Amino acid sequence: MATFALIHGGGSSGWDWHLVVPILESAGHEAIAVDLPIEDSHAGLEDYVRAVLGAIGERHHVIVVGHSLGGFTAPLVGDELHADGLVYLAGMIPLPGESFMDWWINTGHIHESVDDDTAVSFFNDVPEALAAEARDRERDQQGGWMSSPWPADHHPDIPTRAILCTDDQFFPAPFMRRHIRERLGIEPVEIPGGHYAALSEPAAVAAVLNDFASELASAGSSPW
Repeated sequence: MATFALIHGGGSSGWDWHLVVPILESAGHEAIAVDLPIEDSHAGLEDYVRAVLGAIGERHHVIVVGHSLGGFTAPLVGDELHADGLVYLAGMIPLPGESFMDWWINTGHIHESVDDDTAVSFFNDVPEALAAEARDRERDQQGGWMSSPWPADHHPDIPTRAILCTDDQFFPAPFMRRHIRERLGIEPVEIPGGHYAALSEPAAVAAVLNDFASELASAGSSPW
């Protein structure tokens, strides 16, 4: 059994994972969706990491999953926990010393055409009732950390996957393929769905996570 530490994106909450969690649990895993202290203007990435570590406790065989902005937190957690695996879901992949602000320029995302309407860029394939609830649950993303260098001096040396959502209008597929290859040197796992695939395609997201857990177990890195 794996423990999945599920980290939400900017302005969101652990609720984003509520359709994925029961699928993972039905496969025999434990899934913990953490609420980061994003509304605290004084909270830094170290506080985000601390929140995840507190939620995980003494659990073993952890696979850390970061969605979107959660990609800045997930590798820090993975390194701290010596996690069995790390997954980016439509995730931002930072470089050592790179700030959130600089990421957009360094990756070339500033040249992408993104609709200002979040119904298009974020929730294009999410059922309207579910998208409305997601918008109602949005939180005010704060943090001076966004203009500070990402604190790690390396990407954690643990098995890593990156999930690309082929219908993503915020991080378009061609951009993400390039981003994943350049930053991680791996090929993405492609699934249907937009930026919030955890809401629109939870079965597809869970299938990749379940497969990754099975691969880790088969490879012997997780003797369970």
